[in-house]
Amino acid sequence: MLLAHGVGGRQDLPIPFPAALTGAALALLVSFVALGALWKEPRLGGDNPHARALPGALRRAMATPAWGWAWRSAGLLAAAYFCVGLVFGPDKADNPTAGAFYVLFWVGLVPLSLLFGPVWRALSPLRTLHLLACAALRRDPDAGLRQLPPGVGYWPACAGLFAFVWLELIAPERATLPVIGAWLAAYAAIMLAGAVVFGARWFGHADPFEAYSGLVGRLAPVHRRDDGVVAWRNSLDGMAGLRPAPGLTTLVVVLLGSTMYDSLSNAPIWVRFVQESPIPAPVTGTAGLLAVIGLVLAAYRVATALAGRWGAAGAGTTAGKTAETTAGTTAGGTAGETAGEIAHSIVPIAVGYVIAHYYTLFLLEGQRTIALLSDPLDTGANWLGTAGWKIQALGTTPAGVATLQVTVIVVGHVLGTVLAHDRALALFPRRTAVLGQVPLLVLMVVYTVVGLLLLFAA
Repeated sequence: MLLAHGVGGRQDLPIPFPAALTGAALALLVSFVALGALWKEPRLGGDNPHARALPGALRRAMATPAWGWAWRSAGLLAAAYFCVGLVFGPDKADNPTAGAFYVLFWVGLVPLSLLFGPVWRALSPLRTLHLLACAALRRDPDAGLRQLPPGVGYWPACAGLFAFVWLELIAPERATLPVIGAWLAAYAAIMLAGAVVFGARWFGHADPFEAYSGLVGRLAPVHRRDDGVVAWRNSLDGMAGLRPAPGLTTLVVVLLGSTMYDSLSNAPIWVRFVQESPIPAPVTGTAGLLAVIGLVLAAYRVATALAGRWGAAGAGTTAGKTAETTAGTTAGGTAGETAGEIAHSIVPIAVGYVIAHYYTLFLLEGQRTIALLSDPLDTGANWLGTAGWKIQALGTTPAGVATLQVTVIVVGHVLGTVLAHDRALALFPRRTAVLGQVPLLVLMVVYTVVGLLLLFAA
């Protein structure tokens, strides 16, 4: 698990690190200027009825009940196989449970969701068990004992996501079977109990992995149109379709802030501080995680508050009273909700950090885990035929990884800038929309520079 930062460092970049930082900031500035000059109307979001559909045979297959049950069966089988090692396997380094949970599952959700959309909703074994139980009892899966309160939003998923990143990054003995098993048992109990009380819609609000996969999956190139046809789409249209909801801002900030803390926790200065501190490491780590998430959230709140104020500032200060009143009403109605309206622009940034941070962990430790999964009980068996798998570099080089890390972080921020610009045009009067984005641009530059400094801190 020590490969989280990859095999590349700042010394492996093809250009000096200060030049890389400068180039990243300039990329954002150029994007901002170009968007302000060329992108003058909202273009993203909404369902495109003219989007090109997938090939007919594949589209018809995806419309059948068998398609959904194929995904559900795959999720159940994978979960059952995982539980073999978790419950019956030896608690030692060669047990693949930790690698399967933290690498193949957690990190692997990103590429799966980027390609196929919100896959955990289809794969979730807990959703499937609840569905099967409801079918046996002849009950509607969506009908619980009571209605889910409308203000719940993403708050349960926020709590679950924080609980997971705390487990992954801070919990003592977090790679041991008892700790992983206890966390998963609590997760399963809460999800299933909530589904009994509130129905299947509880999973969409409370399952941290479903919320995570759902956010990332909005960048997938395929989706199901309003008429039920599966079609290609502009990935930014999918992300722009994410609407504000209670807890959404905190959810995306926890994703971004936890990845930043992971980088910080491996920096020499933080490692020395934790080792020399008289405070127990879990307490220090928890405080550090909360502090990083809090700083990311505070910076975001300040920037979006200024964006809302500046974007609405010109609505009633120039001539043309009727037009000004209309614009002021529109801007004023959204200024207080700017943080939620712009939250979707943070998702590509968080995805960029996840790819940069965990790319080589997934590539290299993932291969090792797949090899070990062939014998989760350590009996000398070769159930999957991968026991002799030799870990391959697959073309990774220190320079290549370092360049990829910088590239995906910058691309994530540029996409975030595009999404924020498009939403600002919908929120504010046209003449002040660009002004309102200046605080967001500063925020993007700060996130980029701090993220790169943390990632290449070693």
